[in-house]
Amino acid sequence: MTNATQNRRTRIVATLGPATDAPGMLEKIIAEGVDVVRLNLSHGQADDHRARAEAVRKAAAAAGREVGVLADLQGPKIRIETFAEGPVELEVGHRFVLDCSPDAAPGNIDRVGVSYHELPHDVHAGDVLLLDDGLVALTVLEVVGAEVRCEVLVAGKLSNRKGLNRQGGGLSVTALSDKDKADIKLAAEIGADFLAVSFVRSAADMHEARRLLHEAGGNAALVSKIERADAIPVLGEIIDASDVVMVARGDLGVEIGDAELPGLQKKIIREAVERNRAVITATQMLQSMVRSPIPTRAEVLDVANAVIDGTDAVMLSEESAAGAHPDKAVAALARICLGAERQFEPKEDLSTAHHRMDRTDQAIALAAMVLAGQLGVRAIVALTESGATAQWLSRYRSAVPIYGMSPFAAARRRMLLLRDVQPVEFSHGEKQSMAASTRAAVRLLFEKGKLGEGDRVVITYGDRVGHVGGTNTLKLLSVGADGAVDTMRDL
Repeated sequence: MTNATQNRRTRIVATLGPATDAPGMLEKIIAEGVDVVRLNLSHGQADDHRARAEAVRKAAAAAGREVGVLADLQGPKIRIETFAEGPVELEVGHRFVLDCSPDAAPGNIDRVGVSYHELPHDVHAGDVLLLDDGLVALTVLEVVGAEVRCEVLVAGKLSNRKGLNRQGGGLSVTALSDKDKADIKLAAEIGADFLAVSFVRSAADMHEARRLLHEAGGNAALVSKIERADAIPVLGEIIDASDVVMVARGDLGVEIGDAELPGLQKKIIREAVERNRAVITATQMLQSMVRSPIPTRAEVLDVANAVIDGTDAVMLSEESAAGAHPDKAVAALARICLGAERQFEPKEDLSTAHHRMDRTDQAIALAAMVLAGQLGVRAIVALTESGATAQWLSRYRSAVPIYGMSPFAAARRRMLLLRDVQPVEFSHGEKQSMAASTRAAVRLLFEKGKLGEGDRVVITYGDRVGHVGGTNTLKLLSVGADGAVDTMRDL
């Protein structure tokens, strides 16, 4: 990984799949700067995901890096069933039936089964149903028993197992399917660092997922995927119930309409940052690179705008999982992020300071940022057990790099989704004083080339080592010759 990639502030998530299974490709995308890999549990078998998670850990260790693992639940995506004789071509005005009975026959030009048998209770005459991400649209004429009788509004080809959405949302399917509950146990088994919950409608969905994860022995950070129109009115509650938020632009764009998507993306990013949550922007970031070795200019601007808006991470889906050039897609994403960060240098943004503070580490983080802006500080160093202080620091956008130094690999990997934060392995000596620990931390960063003689550093820590969330101390340090601390002063 190049120095430029090491200094990149925005994190990169890449989905694994057949393309990254090719010999040497996993090592290539890690070398290009992937921070977190995504296991899409919608596809493949449990053994496939176990093997990929293990391969990631081995490849990351061989590269001398830490790479997080995100397990993404399939969720209750509503799909049509299969056709008896292959895809059908629907024309405008044609009558078409969605058969929601459990024993629906294979489909034809006039009808097809639906996996969600409660659909007749959720739709009414006049509703618009969108198939295959909106490429085909149907207007509901009437509901008769288990049949939803429609007229084709937007023509197109329809094939097996395509997704179905209602324009504007409102389908009452629950967020966690039986498959999801089994996959939560799988995520705990493989030690996933992040667990993404699909089609979230409420904070209760996230609470249920967290309960099931803890019962399975997992401790991953929970990612709420915002992809339902129903989630928008309760967005704040969902964010508060999550550790990370994902702007899942595919199904969300289908439900709310393309024209509303850019503004809503900005709103979700802004609210996540203000509520101290990391945020991922996902779906079709570099879609043309599924086949092309270079992105389009529109894709470059899309990624750059997400970076400028303050997203913590950007994510590749099909581009890396099934594309022709996974390593080039990761390299392009890293290059675009760096370019956006250079052109739009972050400035101290303490607007979130107006929010009520109810934690000591939050107050310490704000104080550290104020000092960094006033005193020409070279770096902010958080000695942290869980990574919580580093997360608070990353919410206050600043030009000063943040080093989250923790002895725990799980905490360091969770910090891999935080913008501006660079996780560093660092262990406190059991009998070492905190003064000695801070000196050792500064020396380590000096030896890694992160600090130089004369640099000022703000360092935060808790005076009781081993207590999560116990950061209550802030010091200002000056780096001397050979990484020694010339001056130390309590603040």
